[in-house]
Amino acid sequence: MLYPTTLEHKLGFDTIRQRLKEACISPLGQDYVDKIRFTDNSQLIDKLLRQTDEFRQIVQFETDFPSSNYIDIRAHLSRARVEGLALSEAEFFDIKLALRTVQDCFRFLAKRAETNAFPYLRELAQMGGTGATGVDKKLTDAIERVIDDRGLVRDSASPELASIRRRIISEQANLRKRLDSILRQARQNGWIPDDLSLTVRGGRLVIPIAAEHKRKIKGFVHDESQTGQTVFLEPAEVFDANNEIRELEYEERREIHRILLALTDQLRPHLEEIRKAVNFLAQIDFIRAKAKLALQLDAVLPKLVDRPLIDWTNARHPLLFLSFQKPVPNADGTPGERKSVVPLSVRLDEKARILIISGPNAGGKSVALKTIGLIQYMLQCGMLVPMADFSEMGVFQNLFIDIGDEQSLENDLSTYSSHLTAMKQFVIGANKRTLFLIDEFGTGTEPGLGGAIAESILEELNKSAAYGVINTHYTNLKVFADKTPGLVNGAMRFDGEHLEPLYQLEIGRPGSSFAFEIAQKIGLPKGVIERAKEKLGNQQVNFEKLLKELDIERRVFAEKNLEIGINQRKAAQQLAEYTALKTRLDNEQKQLINDAKQKAKSLVQEANQRIENTIREIKENKAEREPTKQVRQELEKFDRTQLQPEALVIEKPQAVEDEFETDGGIIGVGSYVRIAGQNAIGQVQSMRGKDAEVRIGDLKSNVKLNRLEKVSRKEFRNATEKKDDTPRSRGMDINEKMQNFNFNLDIRGKRGEEAIGEVDRFVDDALMLGFPELRIVHGKGDGILRTLVRNHLRGYKQVARMADEHADRGGAGVTVVTMK
Repeated sequence: MLYPTTLEHKLGFDTIRQRLKEACISPLGQDYVDKIRFTDNSQLIDKLLRQTDEFRQIVQFETDFPSSNYIDIRAHLSRARVEGLALSEAEFFDIKLALRTVQDCFRFLAKRAETNAFPYLRELAQMGGTGATGVDKKLTDAIERVIDDRGLVRDSASPELASIRRRIISEQANLRKRLDSILRQARQNGWIPDDLSLTVRGGRLVIPIAAEHKRKIKGFVHDESQTGQTVFLEPAEVFDANNEIRELEYEERREIHRILLALTDQLRPHLEEIRKAVNFLAQIDFIRAKAKLALQLDAVLPKLVDRPLIDWTNARHPLLFLSFQKPVPNADGTPGERKSVVPLSVRLDEKARILIISGPNAGGKSVALKTIGLIQYMLQCGMLVPMADFSEMGVFQNLFIDIGDEQSLENDLSTYSSHLTAMKQFVIGANKRTLFLIDEFGTGTEPGLGGAIAESILEELNKSAAYGVINTHYTNLKVFADKTPGLVNGAMRFDGEHLEPLYQLEIGRPGSSFAFEIAQKIGLPKGVIERAKEKLGNQQVNFEKLLKELDIERRVFAEKNLEIGINQRKAAQQLAEYTALKTRLDNEQKQLINDAKQKAKSLVQEANQRIENTIREIKENKAEREPTKQVRQELEKFDRTQLQPEALVIEKPQAVEDEFETDGGIIGVGSYVRIAGQNAIGQVQSMRGKDAEVRIGDLKSNVKLNRLEKVSRKEFRNATEKKDDTPRSRGMDINEKMQNFNFNLDIRGKRGEEAIGEVDRFVDDALMLGFPELRIVHGKGDGILRTLVRNHLRGYKQVARMADEHADRGGAGVTVVTMK
């Protein structure tokens, strides 16, 4: 159930419909746009969303999908139902093109069946909603045989037609020869100017001749020029030839009508099949329009759950997002900066079903309310929505809104009466599958009474277990939400120091209206403000003051928390590095000791064996001088070779000389430069302010000018001509890698390819060093870099999940990556 009947207009969905119609190719898709309806069937919603998501991929990456000849032939099919009526050549040509487009769509989807791509669109092509959409090939072949690619009946459509057209061509050729002869004779006599030639009047070939000479040639005058100086004469000697051609043309038309009548009769039994094919074409046009709008909105397919739930991250108001696509011009007419939509993150679940949003006027409360309503309505109409793709969206049975003024002179309703009428409908119809949105709850009457009635209505809505969002300035509603289960406070953030709205929703605390501060900023006399505070009373003033101070302190502590969080992460990183290093050193030490013990053991065993052998040989030789001497020499040799300590090689550090000589002068386009602190030499390709585009080998990179040193052409040639074919291998110092690794990567301002390269190296190092969590700072902006990075990270099987950083530590501008 939807309430009120003007819900689409109040949320702005009528504008969404209009944009969809503009994105359609033909009236076929536009008719489907008019049929869009809100539904609570989760299976149908999921099917519609996946169809649109698949077509979004086609629009982005497939160029061979048919995009023309989406012709509305429904009127032709209605005429074809009439017995004895023949469709025209133009009508059959429209049918031919439309059916060809349908077949091209089928072929495109059939090719993707092997890879199981676009399963929902293939299902649509197979079923067409009510049955098979395939049109009898005999019929399409028959139309192809009769109608050519110019929309005319082919000569080969029948033997009779071919014979008639051959005779027409022959008669026309003979007629032209005779008229050409007459025309040449008339030119020689000076009756016809040289720039005039044969023409046609009334379907008959005639000669243009000067009016004063028209009686010099016998014939019939068919027409004359506007000035009357030229008449168009049919010579008497070609009357019969022209009449013969006209009779053949009449015969040709009769034969064409007979052919088209027979083709219409052949078409008539297949009208239902063609109607289904046209319906498929209409659905494709409609889904394509939704996909195009999704690309404009940067919309995604969120996770759909079949229960009431709102768990959104970085949701954006669709119409506001579209309006900010074009920069607002400055006062002098120059292009201004393009605005960006502040995203909305909100969660409503069984524990916190109703959100009470408070804050100053013009702080974004109403925009947040309409964002929730419009996005939820779009989803349940089968459209992709602009938010983070890991958001979760539930399905509601009822959607009630009370936004704007519904006062009516005809029904004798005041503003407050109209609000109470809406509240009556809400209380009667609300259930656990209802989402209600109320703007400026309780306004329009005396504040004390309005606040009390609003609190009672809120209590009833809470009892119904409905979900909802309410905007209010009433303090009693903030207090009620704070102490009532199922309700939660929220505030639109406001810079209390500079008195500027931040348009960010913060859930968990109420907001201040900042009425006195705003009045002071716009210049209201100080005495008036002080008297207002006295009239209000200390309790309310202190409450508002406390809210303001809490907001300022919260921002201060948020900055401190951010700093502490960074320090904690650094400390954790250093501890992890130290632990890993200590473990590795301990293991290496143990391994060395074990190896030394094992070698010593084997050496001792070998020495003992040799000593025993020596003693035995001395005894066997009875201490003879020469054999004994020889045995002693072998024992001494073993001592020298096996038991002496190894000498340590100590390398003396060599002084590192500068590899390149710098060259003075100003760096410009074409200059040879070296990046300070590196050995890479390149050439400047272009200059942009304080940045230079430098080509180093096959790579191009943007580098700040203050990081570049100019070198001579000789140095550049020597550096680029060096060739070393010997393979080099270099070990990696894991300790140095761990000491220099930072779990925080900042890619703001980088281009897409450059940023992806940085992310790959960053993740590879993290996987090698075993870091469980990473932070990638990409900034908010339009969210393009964030989407690019997250889509790329989904290709890593080692990535467990991604999420926005806490709002106080960067929010949507930072992606926190958790590794498996």
